[in-house]
Amino acid sequence: MKILVPIKRVVDYNVKVRPLSDNSNVDLNNVKMAVNPFCEIALEEAVRLKESGKATEVVAISVGKSDSQEQLRTALALGADRATLIETDSILEPLAISKVLQKVAEDEKPDLIILGKQAIDGDNNQTGQMLAALLDYPQATNASELVIEESSVKVTREIDGGLQTLELNIPAIITTDLRLNEPRYASLPNIMKAKKKELNIIPVADMGVDVDPRSELLSVELPPSREAGIIVETVEQLVDKLKNEAKVIQ
Repeated sequence: MKILVPIKRVVDYNVKVRPLSDNSNVDLNNVKMAVNPFCEIALEEAVRLKESGKATEVVAISVGKSDSQEQLRTALALGADRATLIETDSILEPLAISKVLQKVAEDEKPDLIILGKQAIDGDNNQTGQMLAALLDYPQATNASELVIEESSVKVTREIDGGLQTLELNIPAIITTDLRLNEPRYASLPNIMKAKKKELNIIPVADMGVDVDPRSELLSVELPPSREAGIIVETVEQLVDKLKNEAKVIQ
């Protein structure tokens, strides 16, 4: 079984992002970058499946700038067998990324595609669903448990009021939730081994897909500061303000 794991380079989750002075985008100058946390969970699950004998190969792929090689090397150190970077200087939208991944999947023919449910920068939660539609693969989103059967995969996902278990025919697409697993840290020997693993770079223009944007980013701004609260002396004052000023009670 071959597993394809798309990963994304994002600002480290510990970093507080700021907009550029002209509000044209997020300021990424001298900012620490990392593998998207949900992508780490997807990669960890793929590596665990390989370690258990259920999978034979784990392939990491990223769509982004040349700097994304750093995150792919991290993926190789965490257990991926090889990696591919679809290189572009543009910031692609989820639909464009899905089209690129569709071409990769058609070439690689993976049995499973496991990816994070969303990236912590755009928070779109769209790529997995769009990719499933383009490939016409069955999909399960927000997976919290995954069990491989002979020719299918059972996925448990958290829904309002309980758990839902789906059985998908392979090939299939799964997007991961936080509770699926806890990603490992890369050991120094594996980091050194990762330098010798295969990492291919393909320009996005060679993929033959339309990656033109469908939307325009107008501005990036910090949210407005919260106003200070009001201290009241009595319950009667509180009720009066909730009723007449906030108008949240009748």
